[in-house]
Amino acid sequence: MRGKLLPQKLKELRKVNNYTQDYVAEVLGVVRQTYSHYETGKRTPDAEALYKLAGLYNISIDDLLHLTINIDRDISYDAPKPTTSSNDLSEYLEFFNNPANKKKYMFNTTLEKELLFYFDKISEEDKKEIIEFTKIKARKKAATPADK
Repeated sequence: MRGKLLPQKLKELRKVNNYTQDYVAEVLGVVRQTYSHYETGKRTPDAEALYKLAGLYNISIDDLLHLTINIDRDISYDAPKPTTSSNDLSEYLEFFNNPANKKKYMFNTTLEKELLFYFDKISEEDKKEIIEFTKIKARKKAATPADK
């Protein structure tokens, strides 16, 4: 059932915000036809597209995927105040969309990018603790015989 509701929710959110498919596609960095397929259910947005959609509509990914927002077209909605997670998402996207960072981190996985993003925000002392913890985990993994 969720598979059929996400396309409907994407279309409703776009229309309530008076966005065109071209505009949303541009925000996502995809062609309009790809976005159209998201709204018809022919394709499912990947994780990065879901992050961008949540940011565009200023809702959590949880709300987007679990479809917990009921939209009443007769009511005017004020944009909610950004949450900590939406602020983090915004900073994350700005950081990795910065041309200097985009090129620098282009070969990192999404998980590595997330680690680097948050690692940059903590104190030097915390960074050292995390590196020590990572070394311990790596040694422990190296000492564990591989599963056969």
